[in-house]
Amino acid sequence: MSTVPEPAVDETLGELEVVHLFTGAMPTGVSVSDSGRVFVCYPKWGDEVVFTVGELRDGEVVAYPTQELNDARSDADPERLVSVQSIVVDPADRLWLLDTGSPVFQPTEHGGPKLVCVDLATDAVVQTILFPTDVALPTTYLNDVRFDLRRGEAGTAYVTDSSDQGPNGVVVVDLASGESWRRLHEHPATKAVTPPDLRMVVEGQEFIERAGDGSTSPIRMGADGIAITADGSRLFWCPMAGRRWYSVSVDALTDRSLDDDAVAATVVDEGDKGCVSDGLETDDHGRLYVTDGEHDAVHRRLPDGTWETVVHDPRLLWPDTMSVAADGHLYVTANQLYRQDKYRGGADQRRPPYVLFRTPIDAGPVRLR
Repeated sequence: MSTVPEPAVDETLGELEVVHLFTGAMPTGVSVSDSGRVFVCYPKWGDEVVFTVGELRDGEVVAYPTQELNDARSDADPERLVSVQSIVVDPADRLWLLDTGSPVFQPTEHGGPKLVCVDLATDAVVQTILFPTDVALPTTYLNDVRFDLRRGEAGTAYVTDSSDQGPNGVVVVDLASGESWRRLHEHPATKAVTPPDLRMVVEGQEFIERAGDGSTSPIRMGADGIAITADGSRLFWCPMAGRRWYSVSVDALTDRSLDDDAVAATVVDEGDKGCVSDGLETDDHGRLYVTDGEHDAVHRRLPDGTWETVVHDPRLLWPDTMSVAADGHLYVTANQLYRQDKYRGGADQRRPPYVLFRTPIDAGPVRLR
């Protein structure tokens, strides 16, 4: 009797190890300290968020640094965390918390949007930088952050504004003074690409906003993922709605004497990534990583400009944020973002658990200090 062979299936590529399964709120950010401590964050997008920043300890995520700090008294609380979108361990092994001050993408008020530094040796907040209203606009959604501690007296931070309701751009922060300013404000390279110039498809469905009444609208999230090159010379970013990515001279970005046109003149279109990316990252070998939400993958561009896929796996449902750790792994969250009710006609089609994965890359984090 002859047997009918099984049809071919989409094959995986690379190694993907489960670090943690999340059965509650949907996570976005992840960062790993030099000693291997793992931190995650949960922005308030509609899930019940008991704490917006947590640390993974003994197989459980607990409020970090304290539950009290996570209990905001208002959306403009300058002393507590409102809705944290990104967490990043800097080159000095301190944890920075990027607070959008914008639960469910509501308009921001002064005191909500901020950058908070936690000393991991003491687990205590050592600095809070509030963004003024001409930097964190009512429509601003602070998305991700990178650091260069060599620039300025105490270092410089770079933050993307991915707003889907207003201007996009990059925010530059002087960590010594706490002063911040907007750059590339409404530059075309910071804006979302919309139909007919972009059609995003995830799990066979067009990735657009779908209301319960059947009406649709395009995804409009702008400058989102961000990464700084290993030598600190250029800052990369990408609109979430778009397949191209861009870079700018950091010298120009931080030079207050230059006008916007002079800064914009240093912008380079880095080409088509071949995918829609939510997160970017860099390693100390000079390789740049991009998440691929359309194809359940992570890719990287090598210093010579060639590309390779790090991992492709059907479990990698919407790779969101990446973190290169000192243990030689790339950590990445997968949170099924595109299955939220706003994209599925009012029906939440996410199926927990969400996952924190890691994959070996034989490289470490960029330490600009």
